[in-house]
Amino acid sequence: MAEFVIETPPVVALPVAGSDASFPVRRVYCIGRNYAAHAVEMGHDPDREAPFFFQKNANNLDPSGEFPYPPHSSDVHHEAEIAVMLKSGGTDIPVASALDHVYGYALSLDMTRRDLQGEMKKAGRPWEIGKAFERSAPVGPVHSVASVGHLSQGAITLKVNGDLKQEGDLNQMIWKVPEMIAYLSEYFELAAGDVILSGTPSGVGPVAKGDVMEIAVAGLGSLSVTVT
Repeated sequence: MAEFVIETPPVVALPVAGSDASFPVRRVYCIGRNYAAHAVEMGHDPDREAPFFFQKNANNLDPSGEFPYPPHSSDVHHEAEIAVMLKSGGTDIPVASALDHVYGYALSLDMTRRDLQGEMKKAGRPWEIGKAFERSAPVGPVHSVASVGHLSQGAITLKVNGDLKQEGDLNQMIWKVPEMIAYLSEYFELAAGDVILSGTPSGVGPVAKGDVMEIAVAGLGSLSVTVT
């Protein structure tokens, strides 16, 4: 058995609805501006352009139901999304067979230090400081395809303290889940345990300590996350 010079980092694992087993996370890919109305509110053209992705870290995914307000920011925004969990992967995956690689789906939030992200955009620098901070992706239990099917349409909403802030439909995604998988596989070798955050509808906005965010998606139920 191999020995390591430091303590082995723990495997990031998420609960699976209806199971005692967990889903192990390998990588997290996030697509940007994947709903036309959100592209407009961020000051960009809503036309279908080539997709782009950034990454979060596996241990940014947090199923605890709490979101600690991060340091060095006074403008932290909610972005309601669904997460796509892969059970297998490969390279150059055809769109027609891309869904065969999906294990399931989960509710998720792509929390963003918008002020720091904005600074990075202006300087032409990577976004990680605004996107990949600790516990920046609250996530709910993973629902298997066997239990919920494939999600291609249905309402996605986010409320803050009971007030509706984001509302859209999964069918409004510019790049659909099979297309995201196929495109990513042209540039990366996808594998079991990879997670794709699939973009957010319009209505993103700031949160404050004490706020309660509730994301809901048809077929996946709801997830409540408290800002601490």
